[in-house]
Amino acid sequence: MGKLLNVSSSPHARSSVLTQNLMGDVVIAMIPAAVFGVYQFGLKALFIILVTVASCVLSEFVYESLLGRPVTIMDGSALVTGMILALNMPPEIPLWIPYLGGIFAIIVVKQLYGGLGQNFMNPALAARCFLLISFANKMSTFTLDGISGATPLAVLKNGGSVDVAAMFVGKIPGTIGEVSVVALLIGAAYLLIRKVISWKIPVAYLATFAVFVFIFGQHNLGYVLAHLCGGGLIFGAFFMATDYVTSPITPRGQIVFGVILGILTGLFRIFGGSAEGVSYAIIISNLLVPLIEKVTYPVAFGKEGKKA
Repeated sequence: MGKLLNVSSSPHARSSVLTQNLMGDVVIAMIPAAVFGVYQFGLKALFIILVTVASCVLSEFVYESLLGRPVTIMDGSALVTGMILALNMPPEIPLWIPYLGGIFAIIVVKQLYGGLGQNFMNPALAARCFLLISFANKMSTFTLDGISGATPLAVLKNGGSVDVAAMFVGKIPGTIGEVSVVALLIGAAYLLIRKVISWKIPVAYLATFAVFVFIFGQHNLGYVLAHLCGGGLIFGAFFMATDYVTSPITPRGQIVFGVILGILTGLFRIFGGSAEGVSYAIIISNLLVPLIEKVTYPVAFGKEGKKA
């Protein structure tokens, strides 16, 4: 009876799952895409991954040490940020650019707003957009087998045709981690099985985007499949849009969030000047999360509440 009368402060719902566990699962889920990227583009891709991760981890360590804060590099969040940013890099990018991106992601987007759990948008994607604006030419140069070429989405944008099967496997130019849909889906399945992420955001995102592209693009299945397999859509839907800090916590909010993502990505790809749009769609939607949660928050059942 004594235990029943104990009163403690919130949160009253607790979990044995630690931040390190969640971040470790995300890292494991990205390994197939990272391995394929290194296989596809060579050791330069591995160096980019290592340099970007080192930049993020070191930035967090130095910043927190200088300000006398507890050093949090062991929670794995900086490692995850570094891997996501690295896998969004072109394989021939000069190493100093992703290193600079890692500093921007951790210090400007994450630490200046209070650290883990306080950032208002995904740090890795914010850094990627910063690099896209600052170094547009280098961030949009892609190679395959040492030969520069347009990505399948750029070909589609210009009215050309693409090989969807090659896009699904990954034998295409693109960023290190986005090219192989197979590798990304293996990682996504791992996250879903481990219940690290929910299906709501990715499914709502991909379904809305597919409908949008079919209506406003070309009315054929091959065109829609090419857009689904191209660019960072699969990577973004499962690994970036599902970020705990910058996505809604309400079930209905997650669906709304996914729908907004799909519409924005479709707008950027079909009507925008660029062939891509996933990164900008996600960080813009991140800014809408407080509003989405406000309008989708469940109403209490009972006194002064509304019945379902």
